[in-house]
Amino acid sequence: MNDYLDPLNAVGMPEQVDSAIALDLLITTKEAVRNYSIALTEATSPEVRTTIRNQMEAAIDFQEEVTNLMMEKQWFHPYDLSKQQLIDLQAAQTAVDIAGLNLFPDNHNRKGLFPTPPK
Repeated sequence: MNDYLDPLNAVGMPEQVDSAIALDLLITTKEAVRNYSIALTEATSPEVRTTIRNQMEAAIDFQEEVTNLMMEKQWFHPYDLSKQQLIDLQAAQTAVDIAGLNLFPDNHNRKGLFPTPPK
């Protein structure tokens, strides 16, 4: 990937972004379930415990929905580690390729980018 402005290099990027967002959502949902379980052990009021339990059950259901979506889209393979490893290696290589791009050219002249010229 030499030219990040070439539209050919953008092929597949929206799906990669969607999978990254879904993975972040899955991780966040798992953290929420963990935090609810900790809060549940520390709550003393029966009303609070019921509320936390309901929230935790909703988060578990949502985690299942996100996992199923990711499996349906072939972004996540929890039962086939070799496929998951290939996806992870491809994502890592894409990140390395993007990090190697010259996103900031040598010309840092910002003249003309502001609404009023500098004095």
